[in-house]
Amino acid sequence: MLTKLRDIVHKVASSGSVSESLEALVRETCLAMDTECCSVYIADHQTQTYELMASQGLEASSGSVILDFGEGLVGLVGKRAEPINVANVKKHPRFKHFPETGEDVFHSFLGTPIIYRREVLGILVVQQKDSRHFDESEESFLVTLAAQLAVIFAHAKAQGLWPENDATVLGGAAASQGIAIAQAWFDLNRPELDDVLPASTLNQPRDIERLEDAINAACADFRKFRKRLDLDLNADVIAIFDLFTHLLNDPMLRDAIVERIKQGDMAEWALKQAVDSFVERFGAMSDPYLKQRASDIRELGQRLLLFLQQQASPDWQLDTPIILLARELTAGMLASIPRNKLAGIVAEEGAVNAHAAILARAMGIPAVMGVDFRPASVHGKQIVLDGYQGKVFVEPSPVVLQEYEKLLEEEAEIELLLDSEFTENTQLADGTNVEIHLNAGLSADTGIAINHGVDGVGLYRTEIPFLMQSSFPSEDDQSLLYQSILEAYRGQPVVMRSLDIGGDKPLPYLTIEEDNPFLGWRGIRFTLDHPDIFLIQIRAMLRASIGLDNLAILLPMVSGLNELLDAKILIDRAFEEVMEMAEAEGKTLNRPHIGVMVEVPSILYQLDAVAKHADFISVGTNDLTQYLLAVDRNNVRVSDVYDSLHPSVIAALQNILQTCQRNKLPVCVCGELAGDPLGAMLLVGMGYRQLSMNTRSVARIKYVLRHLSVKSLEKHINTISRLPLASEIRTESETFLKLHNLGDILRVGR
Repeated sequence: MLTKLRDIVHKVASSGSVSESLEALVRETCLAMDTECCSVYIADHQTQTYELMASQGLEASSGSVILDFGEGLVGLVGKRAEPINVANVKKHPRFKHFPETGEDVFHSFLGTPIIYRREVLGILVVQQKDSRHFDESEESFLVTLAAQLAVIFAHAKAQGLWPENDATVLGGAAASQGIAIAQAWFDLNRPELDDVLPASTLNQPRDIERLEDAINAACADFRKFRKRLDLDLNADVIAIFDLFTHLLNDPMLRDAIVERIKQGDMAEWALKQAVDSFVERFGAMSDPYLKQRASDIRELGQRLLLFLQQQASPDWQLDTPIILLARELTAGMLASIPRNKLAGIVAEEGAVNAHAAILARAMGIPAVMGVDFRPASVHGKQIVLDGYQGKVFVEPSPVVLQEYEKLLEEEAEIELLLDSEFTENTQLADGTNVEIHLNAGLSADTGIAINHGVDGVGLYRTEIPFLMQSSFPSEDDQSLLYQSILEAYRGQPVVMRSLDIGGDKPLPYLTIEEDNPFLGWRGIRFTLDHPDIFLIQIRAMLRASIGLDNLAILLPMVSGLNELLDAKILIDRAFEEVMEMAEAEGKTLNRPHIGVMVEVPSILYQLDAVAKHADFISVGTNDLTQYLLAVDRNNVRVSDVYDSLHPSVIAALQNILQTCQRNKLPVCVCGELAGDPLGAMLLVGMGYRQLSMNTRSVARIKYVLRHLSVKSLEKHINTISRLPLASEIRTESETFLKLHNLGDILRVGR
């Protein structure tokens, strides 16, 4: 039976169109199950109907049989989302008779839903003339087939090849927020490494020379890109190009290509084989950071191929803004196109935290990644890109186009309004003050006056420089970096989190192999096991703070009081060492405040004990939500379960605040929830008065809070505290904002 399943799935997947696939499905299923009739009904969720799209056994054409959701036995299968096995359909109370189909001869009925991620895409039905129940093996076969078909159907739906689609709507991951309307553009002349065929070299020295020239040209290219973006982006973001240059000069990659040339391969073929080998090696790794380095290797390979073929690096001169289509977005692509001509980005592959996605967000370019489509087939067509919902409309209808044109105008107006009030203090409508701090790291920009719009830095992610280098940075290097941040926010508090690696942030030069990295060796656990690394970092922070006195140190992933006490012993030791050095130079070192990050559920029950040894608390809602709900927030299969508005998360946040208030312990929320309009208003309604968020959220949150009062927010908290579902809390909160004329903010903040 397994062979039959594979054959059916293969024939369905390899058919040239949806109609051919469905015809192949019913034909092959009849053969495999030795049954007299097989039919497939497709669900249209817009019209709430099932339509018979293909059948072998029924005398019906597409469109001749349509049932409402819940109507007939087919509707009952969809409603119950489980198989229904009936020996005599005519005796079943839900039987719906269609005499024109010639179904009178069939008595037995077995129907099973085709479900993908909780959505019923269709119903698969087999029927026979004999009045009997299908046996367990037959039912198991059909259920297994439907489960495998669900993936194929979802793929077709994502590509816009679904019968219910009037226009092509592509779905993906929202990598960078915003809306774009423009003509799609794909570089049809770009050489593809996948197209390189086996070839032998006729001149080994010449091919090695060509390789060296290509490497030098690619390095120069990356330096040019870095310089071009130098004035627009902060140092951490453009350091991505430095990383590319480092990888390009890595002797391992260079030697692997040269070795293949010496074995007789032409430079292009040697390049492809070496790159494929490295990509396969990185792609097979378990941790996300190293997995994403596979895309960096591919980009380097593409760049080298470009120069091996003696093509100039493209510097496109476009007449009008375009939406760039790419198989895989690269940093080089972003830097090659003038910013005023790049309206948006749609990529087949890539994660929302890949380097190119980080660049897109930093540049403010709307982007959707992981879109299942063929770029060449969309090239030249008008598209609408929704970077909030991760949707792409190809050749949209006039109604859809008009709606998004209006949204684009409203978005521009809202952004102007928000920016105009950016530097204003944050006071609620009744005069209550709320401090707005910045989450910094890749977004830490000391080159602009961002510090005039915030009350300090609530979270500086010190691991970012560690991730961007090929070895642990020295104490001097760290001290210079930390000093630049502290000086940029002179007179304002800067909370620097100690090294927080592990989980989804492994260091490229320190491999940590774990079955479950999110529950493993990360955060304070790693640094306490490596006191040498921890002491170097703390000393660097303390040295940087001399004369500025605005440093606070935050300890991540603390799960118990013992970790805090052990960390304080090391911090005290570092303080004594740096204080002696400062006094020898006639300077004074003031002791910084030490805080604990609340993100591990166990610490919730030790906060009273922690309060005696900590100076402040910082709540990391991202990991706290993840651990409370037992959900990997990077796993798309359970992404719908991850919700910071879950009643359990809301209850935990209220308990944290009450405990901190009882112990007179300052508390700040620094997770993504603080930068979400719904989350920010809930937090302030609970009583939180310090929020820390990413740069792009600051103006929006300040605007929302200035239009609300503490009294109205407290009333809203009492309302949502009685709601048992996250969806109800979200709906009620959205309604609350709309009643206060803040509904437009929801779209911009989504």
